[in-house]
This record gives sequence, C-alpha cells and structure tokens, in this order.
Amino acid sequence: MKQNEPKKIRQRGVVIGRLPVGEKNCITDVADVKVGHVTLDYSLGEGEYACTGVTAILPHGGNLFQQKVVGASYVLNGFGKTTGLVQVDELGLIESPIMLTNTFAVPAVTQGTLEYMLVGNPEIGDTTGTINLVVGECNDSRLNSIRKLPIEPKHAIESIQKASTNVAIEGAVGAGKGMICFGYKGGIGSSSRLVGDYTIGCLVLSNFGRKEEFQSDYYRVKETSSVPTFPKLADGSIMIVLATDAPLSSRQLKRVAKRCGIGLGRTGSHFSNGSGDVVIAFSTANKVAHFTEERVVTSVQLRDDHAIMNDLFQGAVEVTEEAILNSLSQAVTTEGRMGNIAYSYPFQ
Repeated sequence: MKQNEPKKIRQRGVVIGRLPVGEKNCITDVADVKVGHVTLDYSLGEGEYACTGVTAILPHGGNLFQQKVVGASYVLNGFGKTTGLVQVDELGLIESPIMLTNTFAVPAVTQGTLEYMLVGNPEIGDTTGTINLVVGECNDSRLNSIRKLPIEPKHAIESIQKASTNVAIEGAVGAGKGMICFGYKGGIGSSSRLVGDYTIGCLVLSNFGRKEEFQSDYYRVKETSSVPTFPKLADGSIMIVLATDAPLSSRQLKRVAKRCGIGLGRTGSHFSNGSGDVVIAFSTANKVAHFTEERVVTSVQLRDDHAIMNDLFQGAVEVTEEAILNSLSQAVTTEGRMGNIAYSYPFQ
C-alpha cells in the first residue's frame, strides 16, 4: 500500500481562514517558544511495542521558574488526566515546560520534568516554594503497549533538552507517535497566524474522532483509496497548546482559549463523552519574576473592547483547525502493538 507523503495541509491546496500565516506556520513563530520531541519506536517482544513519546513546549528559552509567563487553561470536556491546571487557573501563571505524553506516562513525565527544573533551580523546595508542573495526555493504547510503561523520567528531560525554535516536527512524532485521529494516523500538528503586530500559534496532540465525523467534503479533500481506518475506536482526546505574544491577562487568555473549541468543532469533533479536550494557553508578553522585592507589579494588557481582540479570537479558531489538519496531513502509517496499524489519511 502506497504511503501518503507527509505535507503541510496547505501544500495539499487546503487553506484555512483569512488571517496571514507566520513564517514557519508553527507555534514557534511566537518568538522564543521552543518545541522538543522524544519518540519511542521499538519492539518489546511477544507482540508488545513501544509506540509513544514525549513532547515539550517551552514558553521561552530562559529560566521558566524564575521568569513565569501569564497562563490559563480551558476544559472543553474533562475526560482527561492532567497535572498543574488547578494552580494555573488560580494564579494565572505557568512556570514550567508544558509537557505532553500518553495517559499512563503522566507520572514519569512529571517526575522527569521536576528533576530537570530542580537542577536549574536549587532553591525550589528549600529557600522558596515548590513548583507547579504542567503535563497533559492522550490515550495511545491502540498502538502503544501502555501497560508496559515504556516512558521513563529521562525521556521528559531529553525532550526539554532537545527543544528548539525551529519548525516543530509534526505527525507521528513525540507524544503523537501512537495517536489516532478520525480513524487515521494523527499526532502532533501546529500552525500560526499574524494578528496585527502580534503572533498566535498552536500545537495540538490529536487523538479523537471517527472517520465519518471528519469534514472531508468541507475541506474538499478526497480519499485516493479505501484505506482501512482503525476499528473500535474509543472517544479519544485532544490537547491544545496555544501561545501568543499579545499582552493578555490570564482572564483574557482563557477567553481566547475558549475559541479553540470552534476550530476543533469545525473539523468534526463534538467533544465526545469520553474525550479529554483541554486547552492550555500562555502569553510571553509579560514575564513575572519569581524573586522581587516589589509590592506592586505593573504590566500592559490589551483592552477587551479593542477590535484586535476579535482578531485574536479568529486567530485561535484558525490555528487550532489548521493544526489538527496538519497532524493528519503530516502523519505516516504506523504499526504498533499486536500488529495494529493506523494508516495515514489517503489524501487525493
């Protein structure tokens, strides 16, 4: 069976939205944002297979604990297992890399991320407080032998160390290695938009939907052959990470994050009962120092009633929708545990 060539969805003639796209059409178009992957792809014997990984998104290249970014989260449907979102919403700050992996690897990835952050910040848990780590997941157990727990703390550390501002690799890579979207191979996808003087970018971990739900007619993409989709799919999930350099408060970020659900819905999702659909958003515009003697913090933020806010809402919709399509368009056919195969979408 001929393998579909990985391409950005725009290379297939599908254009999403009206806003201009960033130079890389990637979350790393937001200045200093970094992405790193570690992919596990090997046999464990007796039909078991490590088909999984870790993806790290760094809001900037400095010390994230000492220079926090404004953050927020929004849960479209809460059938998911995440760490750190309670404090993110309480304090409106993110102080660690944002980590993505499979469901059972959340503890190991949390530990590895903690170990990494402790090395760079010896004061954590000693002369200052603790640290809030942010980890999200999707269930890759159809292709990955999730019960074998192949992810170890060292893989989280490695993904952070590999993070760069280059165009993020998409498709069946990192946390996306074992993910399935609309019955075909999914995984990591990314996109960006220019909104006036600002940039908004998105990275998704797609693992949701059935074949018949995908809006292929809307996108005018046709299947070239009767490639089988993965049978007996669960409801699945998606993690959406949204980044911008627009000066937004945590409250405003949450408002923007809500619009990601529109982009998700346009592709065909209806936020299934058993789907963990979560948005984690941050702004790099106003960094908040951990160590300061100042009583008052002064920052600049956009007015809610300025027209640029509507453009940011539109940008959030467009980057989410296109990132999901890129996760399908860039993914390659992948074989995993017990000979299970998720085929790439057979684009025309």
